[in-house]
Parts: sequence; structure tokens; C-alpha cells
Amino acid sequence: MKRFLIVMTLVAVVSDYLLHPFYPQFFEVRFGITDPDKVGYYFAAICFMVMLSFPFWALIAKKVAELHILVYTQCIAGILALCCYSTTSYINFWIISLIMILFKGSYLLVYPCILKISTKNEHPKTIALLSVVVHLGGVLGAVIGGVTVDFIDASYIFIIMALGDFVQMGMSAYLLKTKKYVASKNIEEPTKNNIPDKLFPKGFVLKIGVTTLVLYASGFITRPFFSSYWEYVSIYDSKLVSGSIYAIPAVVALLVLWWDAIKKKKTNSGIIIPLCIGIVGLWIQGVPVSGIVILGRILYGWAVFRAIVRFDVLLFEHSTPESYALDYSKVHFFQNLGVLMASFSVGILVDHYGLQIPFTIAWIGFAVTLGLFLIFFKTTIKKIILKTT
Repeated sequence: MKRFLIVMTLVAVVSDYLLHPFYPQFFEVRFGITDPDKVGYYFAAICFMVMLSFPFWALIAKKVAELHILVYTQCIAGILALCCYSTTSYINFWIISLIMILFKGSYLLVYPCILKISTKNEHPKTIALLSVVVHLGGVLGAVIGGVTVDFIDASYIFIIMALGDFVQMGMSAYLLKTKKYVASKNIEEPTKNNIPDKLFPKGFVLKIGVTTLVLYASGFITRPFFSSYWEYVSIYDSKLVSGSIYAIPAVVALLVLWWDAIKKKKTNSGIIIPLCIGIVGLWIQGVPVSGIVILGRILYGWAVFRAIVRFDVLLFEHSTPESYALDYSKVHFFQNLGVLMASFSVGILVDHYGLQIPFTIAWIGFAVTLGLFLIFFKTTIKKIILKTT
């Protein structure tokens, strides 16, 4: 059951990321639009729609089982993806595609659904695996999208996207008919009184949301212009090399998960050390020397993987199975808000201060994240120290 849902997550992420790097090419080929601002506005609209989508479906999931929701939403998303392929109107594309994102965003329910059928002890390993799946899905989606753009046509990405949505629909329908789904409903042990009340700081979900808002904004702000920055500091003028350097954090995340698996190392909840290493990794990426940039990418990849996983562990450790989807949707809203803020500001910052400024903003943001963590989770820090000694 759990492995099946993880495969569903991979399919969903690949489908979701197919067109992300190639919207400029798509808008130019399909609608003759070359204005970067319009592409930027569309990205912001997508992000905003995801912010609204997940909390909405999480509320619905309080009354209706996640897989029942996915059967219908992914079917509708697939039909709308085919409409996006066929439309030639720019206005219609905006309307149809944003409604598609609303329904497609329901796949995020799979994440808390997987954790709901896992025990608390399995959460760190499961969250780490899901984080790697998201990384790999993003890379695989970009590769498939790139091949489609180069050798077929950017519009055909929506056909592949629709296929991914229909696959998710079929997998959800299949799972609903299996005995494993019925047996998995109550696998999570009771959580009442598992954790003393004093470990629930007031506004816990809000505090994690605000803290990870800064974390995600800091990580995202380095992405849009990284390839341009790498080509500026290195001797290589190759999109393949730039893409490979860009993907280093995803590769590092996979290696860390593999290392933990072969060493059977239990993921602890320490967050302070990853944030400190992340500050160093981001700071040295701003040094315009290719070797140092690569070292910075490696350090940053390890740090951001550990930090994101452990913030998720922290959230689900203090949540309950019946609240997983809603609590995670609230935190996810803040994280997307951070990405939205970064996407709006990065172009202006680079235009005024150059290609190195995102790394300066990013390491300062990681420092702010560290400060917020120390301020918000004093009680939890004591628990973390006891765990890791």
C-alpha cells in the first residue's frame, strides 16, 4: 500500500514538473508571447492557485477519504490538460490551466495519507524517502519535458501530463478496491497522550509555517538565475553542464538517503546543524569560483535536505493522524507563500545588484530561519538535545 502510494507521488511530481522549465518556450511557440513579465505572472498565478488548492482539498478530506477525492480530481485534471493542449486562445489557456492546477493540486493529499498509514517511528525514514521522490520527480519531469520540447513540440507536454493524471486516477481506483486499503486505515497507533502537552507550543503549526516560509523563500530565490550565474563564473557555456550543477542538491539528497539506508541510520530531529551548514553552503556559492560553487552546492544539498525533512518530522510528530492533511496544508500554504515572494523579488534584485545577490539573500534567510527556530521552539530544542545525546 505505502509503496504504491509512493509510486503515485512520483508519477504526480513528474507530471507536475514537465513544463516548469519551459513555459517561456511554450508561450512563444503557442501564443507568440515573449515578454518575461507575462511568464512570471503566470508562474505566480500557478503558485497562488496551489496555495489555495491544497488547504481546500485537505478540508474536503476531513469528510471524504483521500483516494476517493483523487479518483475524481485527477480525472478532471487530465481532461483539462487535454483542453490546454487543444486551445489556441491565450485567455482560455490561463483560465483552463489554472482550474486544472486547482484539481491537480489534490495529489498533495497523498503525502499525509502515506504518513497516516505509517507509525510514528517510521515517519523520519518515510519523509526522507518522499523528499527524495520529489527531487527525482522534478529532475525526471524536466528531462522528459526537455526531450519533448527539443524533439516534438512543447504543446505535447500536456498530453503526457494528462496521461500522468489518468494513471493516478487508475491507481487510486485500484487501491480503493484492494484489501490492503481497508487494512491500512487503522495502522496508525493511537496518539492521544503520546506527547505531553508542554511539548505543544502555542500556535505550533503557525510557527512551523512562518519558519519554513523563510526557509523555502531562501532556497527558491537561488534557483531562477542559477544557470546564468554558473555560466558567468565557469568556463563552460553548456546548458547540459549548467543543468548538472543545478541538480547537485537533488543528487546529494539521493546519496544521503542511500547512505542512511545502508548504514541503517535513524534520522534524528536535529535542525540547528543543517541550518548552519546551509548558511555556509549558500555563502560560498556566492564566491565566483567554479570549484567553490560546486562545494557550496554539495553542502547546501545536504543541509536543505536534512532541514526540510526534519521540519516535516517535527510537524507530524506533534500532529495527529486525523489532522495530518489539514496541518500539512497550512504549513504548505506558508511554504508556497515564501516561494511566491521569492519569485516576485528575485528578478528585481538581480536586475539591480547582479547575479550574486540571491546567494547573499539566501544565506541571510537561512540565518533568520535559524533565529526563528531558536525563538519558537525552545521547549522542542530541549527534547531534540536529549534525543541526539
